[in-house]
Amino acid sequence: MNGVHDLGGMQDMGPVQAEKNEPVFHEPWQGRAYAVTRAMGGWRKWNLDASRFQREQIAPVDYFRLSYYERWIMALVELMLKNGMVTPAELESGKPDPGSAKQTPPLTAEKVAILTSKGVSARRDVAVTARFHVGERVRARNINPVGHTRLVRYARGKTGTIHMDHGVFLFPDTNALFLGEKPQHVYSVRFTARELWGEQSAPRDSVYIDMWDDYLEPA
Repeated sequence: MNGVHDLGGMQDMGPVQAEKNEPVFHEPWQGRAYAVTRAMGGWRKWNLDASRFQREQIAPVDYFRLSYYERWIMALVELMLKNGMVTPAELESGKPDPGSAKQTPPLTAEKVAILTSKGVSARRDVAVTARFHVGERVRARNINPVGHTRLVRYARGKTGTIHMDHGVFLFPDTNALFLGEKPQHVYSVRFTARELWGEQSAPRDSVYIDMWDDYLEPA
């Protein structure tokens, strides 16, 4: 999806302001926003890629206005509404509708430490033939999907070299739209800075980008 969230592929967004000794959360509510988003994911009504895609659908005027975790909450509310986990009236009142069924959350306190320490792996132990091999020249496809994608715009149409094969992982583009995991190889692809940004770039600089099979074609 091409949108304002793809800041790695947009110009004139200003410098990245690094914060020395930055805390994990700047405010307590941000930690709660993170926690409730992870907890609601435990119902398995959506997947990680679908939750990211939901944030990418926030209108640009709101995306730039909202802070990072405000976007998380806005996307979470939309996912809960879509999946019948809350009603507009309940959101308005902050109270459950009379007669609504009480559910037992699948994510218990005992499971939190395991979830946060190990996460949920996207690696898949399936036999899938690699389309490319280390040292091979490849070109990032010049595509402009309307859905979720990890193919950054600044690399599309550019030529690089396969540096490493990470193995087989689910494909986020289809997983975000509930079209199947479509497991495939993911490679670390080396692009020279000059290939990406022209002759004004330093000749010895390179960028390594992780790319799925479906993002690449032979050069």
